[in-house]
Amino acid sequence: MIRTLRNSLLTAAIAGLSLPMPLTAQSPIGQILTFVIPSGKFGSNNFTNLVVNSLAAAKQFCGALDKSYQVDCLAERIGAMAGQIPADGDYAEVRSILAKTSNDMASLARANRDGGKPRVSASSGSIQTSRPLTPVSQASADATNAKAAAILDATTTLLLRTPDDDSGKKLHYARIAEALGSNKTLLRSA
Repeated sequence: MIRTLRNSLLTAAIAGLSLPMPLTAQSPIGQILTFVIPSGKFGSNNFTNLVVNSLAAAKQFCGALDKSYQVDCLAERIGAMAGQIPADGDYAEVRSILAKTSNDMASLARANRDGGKPRVSASSGSIQTSRPLTPVSQASADATNAKAAAILDATTTLLLRTPDDDSGKKLHYARIAEALGSNKTLLRSA
């Protein structure tokens, strides 16, 4: 049995040597490859900081726009950020939660559209919206902002209800929830 196993491994090794050489990763020569080795802990502080900072940047970016575009701007920025989070791995659940929040807020803006104003794309420095933003009518602005704040509240609550475990996931989710919740001040001042 051991001899058969050894022969099989030897045959596999010889067959492996017959592959065209050199075997390289899918990266041009001279580039750095980063390998992530699981440590038993959730995520990384750097990635959580990136998400938190992106949410703060969304608040600042959308806050500079005409108030009628702010709900859909937040929806678009949250959605764009969610799209940058890997679909697998530690933050997959965050991606899913933020994508749903984005979709809910975008639907809310569309349902309360101001037909008298155009949809517009916005940009500031290196930040640009990925799609034209839908303006909310002045008549429904207060109710729409309240509903958008409720969507953010529900998302924040969902993130904060993440089960506590030894990986530190709850701490990362709490930081993301706090950053997301800070965007509600934009809706209240609108």
